[in-house]
Amino acid sequence: MPDVYASSGPAAAPDLDIKSVLLVDDDPELAQILKLLLESRNFIVTTAGNGVEGLREIMDVDFEVILCDMMMPEMPGDMFYRAVQRAKPYLCERFVFITGHGSDPKVIKFIEEVDGLVLFKPAPIDEIMGMISLALRRGQRTRENA
Repeated sequence: MPDVYASSGPAAAPDLDIKSVLLVDDDPELAQILKLLLESRNFIVTTAGNGVEGLREIMDVDFEVILCDMMMPEMPGDMFYRAVQRAKPYLCERFVFITGHGSDPKVIKFIEEVDGLVLFKPAPIDEIMGMISLALRRGQRTRENA
């Protein structure tokens, strides 16, 4: 079963450190809204319109969180994840998948298979921030165990 954040109130970026986020989404309006929202909470956000662009960004920067839409042209979220898994497997714990297709069996199977964190569109801000916090903790554990 995918991890789903149960809201217990608004969450802020841990430790007030500036964290880097890669946002991979083909919807420019949604990407811009999320980018502004996250930047207002001290995140540095890089956007990519699809998995191919996202992969180029991943090769240059080890982002602390990767927000990834599941359904995109050119390279959907599952293919992007698999490419990152081959190139930089330590980044896989930092993914939060975003989907409007929560009932799609292929999407659910993939998220369960990779033990992924998932947000279902439309996601309230407290859920987005909660999932980012979970991804940051997962990524921290990966760095500590390396």
